[in-house]
Amino acid sequence: MLQSFPPLIAEGAHTLILGNMPGVASLRAHRYYAHPRNAFWRITGEIFGFDPAAPYDDRVAALTDAGVTVWDVLRACRRVGSLDAAVEPESMVANDFGPLFASHPTIVHVCFNGAAAEKNYRRLVPVDPALRYSRLPSTSPAHTAPFAAKLGTWREALTA
Repeated sequence: MLQSFPPLIAEGAHTLILGNMPGVASLRAHRYYAHPRNAFWRITGEIFGFDPAAPYDDRVAALTDAGVTVWDVLRACRRVGSLDAAVEPESMVANDFGPLFASHPTIVHVCFNGAAAEKNYRRLVPVDPALRYSRLPSTSPAHTAPFAAKLGTWREALTA
């Protein structure tokens, strides 16, 4: 079973960005969005004004200082490779979102980094009607939409 990471979070967080499950490169590095072709840090750096090539801890601090939390829908699963489509559905174990939302009531917006994150969240986690939900185009290199299109959609959702 693969295991995910704890959330990147700070007091006053207002937005939660959820991936599905870290990929192979991220699991090896024990860092969110570690694959060099994943556009997550480039997109969030552009939106929040930090260097996407800065040291990981500096990027995390910039993002959490901006009120953004990063986590994954799945706490554990079985999967060969990095593709969301390769996750064995019967192996999926969701993170426990209740304590996160209870200890951070300022979170009002949940953004899904791709369709798999949204699909699995809605299947495994009770949806809170008081929260706003947005599905964003995946930052994965497997999702081949142009960078400018991804950036525009992410910017609109994260700055609204």
